[in-house]
Formats: sequence, C-alpha cells, structure tokens
Amino acid sequence: MTARNPGSAARPLAVAATGLVATVALYMALVAFGNITDFGTNQEFVRHVLAMETTFKDEDLMWRAVESRTVQDVAYVAIIVWETVAALVLIAASVRWAVALRGGGFARARRTASLGLLMVLLLFGAGFIAVGGEWFAMWQSEDWNGLEAATRNFLVAGLALVVVHLPAGEDGRRAPGDSTR
Repeated sequence: MTARNPGSAARPLAVAATGLVATVALYMALVAFGNITDFGTNQEFVRHVLAMETTFKDEDLMWRAVESRTVQDVAYVAIIVWETVAALVLIAASVRWAVALRGGGFARARRTASLGLLMVLLLFGAGFIAVGGEWFAMWQSEDWNGLEAATRNFLVAGLALVVVHLPAGEDGRRAPGDSTR
C-alpha cells in the first residue's frame, strides 16, 4: 500500500472479484434465459435423469427413479426459478461491486455476491453433482450425464467466492473502510 492511497493495493483484487462475479452472473442469466426460451431441451435432460432410463438399471437403485412427468416438470421449473433468482442476485452483486470500485462499500457487495455464489454452488454441487449424480446415478449414463458441466460450474463459482473473500490489503487486512459487518 502506498501512503498516498491506502486502498490502492486492494483495487486489483476488487476488480478481479467484480469481473468474476459479473461473469458468473452473465452465465447464470444466460442459462436461465435459455431454459425459459428453449424449455424443452433441458426438460428432457431432467426427465431422463430423474427417470434413470439410461443407467445400469441396478434393481437396488431403480426404486429411486421418478417416473411421474408432473414431478419431473415441477423439479425442472424449480431449477429454472433457482437459476433465475441466482442470476438476479449476482447481477445485483455485480452492480454493487462496480459501485464499490468507485467509492467503497465492498462489504455489501461481498455479502450479495456470497449469497448468489452460494446459490450457484448449491444448485450445481448439491443439486446436480450430489442428487443428480449420485442419488439418480447420472454418472452411469452415457447419454444424460451432466456431471462434467456441473463440476465446471461449481468450480468457477467456488473460485469466485474465494476471490470475493480474499483479504484486500498487502498486510492481510481488509482495505480501510471495508468491514465484513
């Protein structure tokens, strides 16, 4: 940090956090938009995963299959709603980061970003990797396996969350006027 501008060391990290949050916000907005405007494509994905049609059909696992189209569609709509809310929260966080770059207020931006990024982590980690991948044995399917994409999305959101919470100053403390409260 320089004596002239004590927050200058924090600026590159704040710019990086802003960029990462905005990138995840854009991605989630495009995912939600795509699922709304091209509803049928990923609807089929969710239906196949929940029905476990292309798994090994192990009788010890097949009792988990959800064959009701209504339940499958409700699950899909819930995913889209979750994606949309996460996108909106992350867009708000991106705006807060951009405003904070001009005049402080990083704590609000950090809290909002943390909420949105946690939503993404829960969707892809708990929803797709744990529930889809393990409970519904998505890993067994050659045709309807979204684990690679889910893992990629989980890691990008996780990286963004880590950067958002890195100490801002060279000495390990947050920049002046930036508290986590």
